[in-house]
Amino acid sequence: MSTEKSAFTREKETMLMMLNGKALQSQWEQPILRDPWAEEAMRHIDYDMSRTLTGISSWKIWRKIGCTIIATRAATFDLLTRRFLAEYPSAVVLHVGCGMDSRFFRVDPPATVDWFDVDYPDVIELRRQLLPDGGSSYHLIGAPLSDLAWLTEVPRARPGLLIAEGVLPYLSEAEVKALLTAVVDHFPRGQVIFDACNRMMVRRAGSNVGGTGATFRWGLDDPQDLKQLEARLELVREFRPSEVVAFSRFPLWWRAQTRIMEVHPALRRMERILVYRYGESAPETAG
Repeated sequence: MSTEKSAFTREKETMLMMLNGKALQSQWEQPILRDPWAEEAMRHIDYDMSRTLTGISSWKIWRKIGCTIIATRAATFDLLTRRFLAEYPSAVVLHVGCGMDSRFFRVDPPATVDWFDVDYPDVIELRRQLLPDGGSSYHLIGAPLSDLAWLTEVPRARPGLLIAEGVLPYLSEAEVKALLTAVVDHFPRGQVIFDACNRMMVRRAGSNVGGTGATFRWGLDDPQDLKQLEARLELVREFRPSEVVAFSRFPLWWRAQTRIMEVHPALRRMERILVYRYGESAPETAG
């Protein structure tokens, strides 16, 4: 397996930052998120984090705080995914903007679940080269999220879970609306799990997210405002930053700062994970 030269657009380059963070923390003595797939993939990708980090102190902060943020968020998404699949063991999972994330392998869903990892064709091609074959229930779709024709390849008559980690802020509001409406139209019931930042964070990040030059385009202040885009989505839970998996693994000063910020709604909602449901709410029955 040869080393792959990374040549991605600014938005897609952020996926390499996420992969790098997961691989680094996976090598900790007690990792938050054990991810041998990320470790192996990074061995074959020529990506230099020093391009976006300046100085020794920045690199140390990234290895500690940045990697912890990435791992706790991913671990929370994994936990929510497992909970949904425990309730709906014959569901269809749409992991959009999947990048090089190995969630399918970490979660290890039952064979009754059809799992679709969706991203741009060049990203999907890299996944084919560097990640294992997931078997007959695992599907890869190479297409931009702005072209929702790919949904025709997805079964309709089963519960559906949409996972969008680190994706929706990079889309326009029109694209977010189109995606949510298409998914809710497609499945009889299910959940939508995504992370969102508020409009203040969109302005603050500007056009240089993580030093990559990528741009945040969509923010959500009040989670109830999502009904303006898709009225059938019902909020299940808004996670405070301190409620992510393994929050205790952050340094004490970080946890204290987070708790203080959570007192103010605007600061609390700079970045958080949201869970919505739609359709029938009764659990799926066996048989």
